[in-house]
Amino acid sequence: MEGMIVLSRKEAHRARVMRELTAGRIALREAAGVMRVCYRQAKRIRKRFLKKDIEGLVHGNRGRIPANAMESSLRDRIFSLHEENYYDFNDTHFTEKLEECEGIVTSRETVRQILRTRGTKAKRRRRPPRHRRRRPPKERKGIMVQWDGSPHHWFGLNNPPCCLLNVVDDADNDLLAGLFVPAESSEGYLRLMAMLLEYHGIPLSAYHDRHTSLTRSDDYWSLEEQLQGFQYPTHVGRVLEELGIESIKALSAQAKGRVERKNGVLQDRMIPEMRLKGIQDIQTANQWLENEYIKRHNARFTKKAEKEGSAFTPISKEQIYHTVAFAYEATVGNDNCVRLGGLIIDIPPGKNGRSFAKRKVLVRQHLDGKWTVWLHKEKIANHAATEFKEPVRSWKRRDTKPNSRAKEALQVYIASKPAPPQRGHFPFAVKGTY
Repeated sequence: MEGMIVLSRKEAHRARVMRELTAGRIALREAAGVMRVCYRQAKRIRKRFLKKDIEGLVHGNRGRIPANAMESSLRDRIFSLHEENYYDFNDTHFTEKLEECEGIVTSRETVRQILRTRGTKAKRRRRPPRHRRRRPPKERKGIMVQWDGSPHHWFGLNNPPCCLLNVVDDADNDLLAGLFVPAESSEGYLRLMAMLLEYHGIPLSAYHDRHTSLTRSDDYWSLEEQLQGFQYPTHVGRVLEELGIESIKALSAQAKGRVERKNGVLQDRMIPEMRLKGIQDIQTANQWLENEYIKRHNARFTKKAEKEGSAFTPISKEQIYHTVAFAYEATVGNDNCVRLGGLIIDIPPGKNGRSFAKRKVLVRQHLDGKWTVWLHKEKIANHAATEFKEPVRSWKRRDTKPNSRAKEALQVYIASKPAPPQRGHFPFAVKGTY
């Protein structure tokens, strides 16, 4: 070795110890203790120092290229692939795509080093987590599911945003179902629920936020609600009750952290993958999500539940069709018709030509748009499919006191939402149900 020799701090410290040792001022065993090496290693260091002086203290591999080092051409190719095709993938996702699509097997750390040393910043900033009390996962699959909506520019900033509804099992982090919809709504959650029931069955409980499609957020209590001590539920809440699913409302986003983290993972991975496949509309995205992505995602992220088995209860497609639907209470008119806004449903005569006039009936609009009318558990009428129209709750003055300013709720079904009245308007379902 010629020219200047650069020593590390440890090597410079060893040089001082070796000078003291060769001068006879300290013993070899004492020198080994100072250098924090064993006695035999201290003898080897002294031997190299006596043979090559300070040069003998320099590590023999310094300046050499490691035998397992990646070739510079391959490093250049990985960097070029990231900048040209995978620029919006995170390090781990990009590493997986290199093996899956490009046939390049390497580690995430190698990829990270290649990108960071060439000036490519990490996709997301890593922040230290705030201290929160962790709730342990449920022991068995199907005991609890968490669902949420994630509004985002899923098809890029040049396309309008939409919402991904997804449901996650609390026990093993399994993505049970997902659905792209224009916006978070009752219809979207009912369709997501139908998918969950068809693919897996009925869970014991559902953990969700306080979105108005899922839970009442108003302060209006009808007289019946005051007498019974609780407000009528939303469309989705009513279906949960009919299916025997306990509805648990989260008071913060962190409380349902598993589905919130799932939203982050899905945004991080699905957006670049859909860009590569050229997916830019909801219908194509839903087909790709159901047929391809969910299986691949679960193979990567699903964890093993503490206990084997499932708490999901099977349910038939017929039960799903009749239960997971919008529902409204109505009164049959003297002409044996049910009127909901501009919709008129004729009810055929019953047994022995009986009339249903003045009877309270339940009118359901199913997820295929078709209508059925029910008297208790008997179906008495059908109607062809119509477009889904948002139900609203309107307000009117009480007739008992003409000069009174008090108002009461009136259930209506109209084609479009009017301008909000003084106290607003809300979706509803069965009698008094929002």
